[in-house]
Amino acid sequence: MDLFNYQRRKTGTVNIGATPLGGSYPIRLQSMTNTSTRDTMGSVAQVKRIVEAGGEYVRLTTQGVAEAENLRQINAALRQDGCMVPLVADVHFNPAVADVAALYAEKVRINPGNYVDPARKFEHLEYTDEEYAQELQRLHDRFVQFLNICKKQHTAIRIGVNHGSLSDRIMSRYGDTPEGMVESCMEYLRICVEEQFKDVVISIKASNASVMVRTVRLLVNVMDGEGMDFPLHLGVTEAGEGEDGRIKSALGIGALLADGYGDTIRVSLSEAPEAEIPVAKKLRDYIVAREMHMPIEAEAAPNFDYLHCVRRKTVPVHDIGGDNVPLVIAARFGEQHVFNPDFMPDYVYVGRNLPQTLEEDIRYIVDADVWKGEPNTYPAYKKDFLPFISMNPVSLKFLFITYRDLDEEVLACLKYHPEIVVICQSNHINRVGELRAVAHKLMTRELKNPLVFIQHYAEQELEDLQIRAAADMGPLIFDGLCDGIMLFNNGRLTDPMVDQTAFSILQAGRLRMVKTEYISCPGCGRTLYNLEETIARIKSATAHLKGLKIGIMGCIVNGPGEMADADYGYVGAGRGKVSLYKQKLCIEKNIPEEEAVERLLQFIEADRKL
Repeated sequence: MDLFNYQRRKTGTVNIGATPLGGSYPIRLQSMTNTSTRDTMGSVAQVKRIVEAGGEYVRLTTQGVAEAENLRQINAALRQDGCMVPLVADVHFNPAVADVAALYAEKVRINPGNYVDPARKFEHLEYTDEEYAQELQRLHDRFVQFLNICKKQHTAIRIGVNHGSLSDRIMSRYGDTPEGMVESCMEYLRICVEEQFKDVVISIKASNASVMVRTVRLLVNVMDGEGMDFPLHLGVTEAGEGEDGRIKSALGIGALLADGYGDTIRVSLSEAPEAEIPVAKKLRDYIVAREMHMPIEAEAAPNFDYLHCVRRKTVPVHDIGGDNVPLVIAARFGEQHVFNPDFMPDYVYVGRNLPQTLEEDIRYIVDADVWKGEPNTYPAYKKDFLPFISMNPVSLKFLFITYRDLDEEVLACLKYHPEIVVICQSNHINRVGELRAVAHKLMTRELKNPLVFIQHYAEQELEDLQIRAAADMGPLIFDGLCDGIMLFNNGRLTDPMVDQTAFSILQAGRLRMVKTEYISCPGCGRTLYNLEETIARIKSATAHLKGLKIGIMGCIVNGPGEMADADYGYVGAGRGKVSLYKQKLCIEKNIPEEEAVERLLQFIEADRKL
């Protein structure tokens, strides 16, 4: 993998019905139905809507043998209507269901956390080495039975690891770590290699995009070390809906696509399944457009660890860099400046247009050649004005540069002036590569000036800005290079919309909490309540709780596991019943659905009064 130049990772080809994956094939798009898999015609209708939107695979939940058996009817009805999209069965807890599903689906997804291991109870288990080996043998023997069926039926499989459903066995030996997630996957992949079964796709997902990115990077490294080239399915699970779902998904998936990883993607939104496909398509097309770009000549910094990234060490300049949370700089020109007080930028760049009347609570950045030292204003230089930097004694200065600007003169200036905050920009089609190159050159020269990334766009639709800006910032955030973000959009979007997008990107990267965060699943046939209505009700009641994380899960599969990453959780427990969690601890079971939202709010309010 080249940090600075885009190219797709080389993988083997997996045959999935009439739509192969990996190798030289394009990055495929997929979604998942939220109908009951026993509902043949309802499922068929929804599959068709997903396909009409551009979906190339469709997954259906098969929580029991009856659902797996009914895949035969769904498959037959689709083929009769000329719809040849491959169907993917989603199996949890019962390997016998996977055996049946393999007869009627083109691909079967199994979850290593609960395929053979029992459902997670968050118990620490002690194993001797011999006992652990026996558990692995049990896993091996059962999994081989399934592989033999898949070989006979020409059925592909997905080994789909979820952070929220790692087994107690893996957790007890490896802890809640990316390494544990990778090993959970590798146990199964090694059996596939041993059995010479090649039609395998892998996914490792988490609701925390940072965990997801780090784990996939680590998995690819481990696979490379063992000579494996299985293709990857990418997704951020429980990403949510609306702005949050789009930004979190684009941040995580985009960071990996930018590095050439990923052969199929799903943007998991708590919305209608067909709504996921246009978002995924925009994200995929934006990244692959940089194929065959002009090369970027750069070298990785000697001490940079791609697999275990930490924040780049910088000297704090006022409230920028060091241990400070990354800042947001907004762009405003003209006399009328409109802001959303909930997403107030830390600094405002006004170029040469400092307003006649200055707001006391706003810090302005002004082009250095017109800066006159007004209170709460700071000069911004360009390369042409470097000789004048030493003449200015102010303790905070900004310097706009590109990678091409970063010559010996600029590097010497930065070394002599640690009070300079670098604002880096790129017009390259692979802007991620050039912006990374700037950071790595600074690290190689041991320069510790804070680094802010400015991203220019000309989007007319807010969704397009959210997807592109998050995808561009993802690698920079997860590499630990970001001390701040400045978004500029030359389009019809309002300035407050652009500001909110910048803050939401930082929150999705877990760098700065500015609003309530909702970790909500997209729903599937296991969901036994109206997910979208419930999310809306919970959001309406809790949107003022800045920094709180609330999980909203349709069922138990990932619920308790993802609760560990949320402060409170709302999890479907059965038809019309909901269980409430505080982190991963269940605090009340089987509450009637009509009472559950109010009870959740009561728990939150009671804790806030303590």
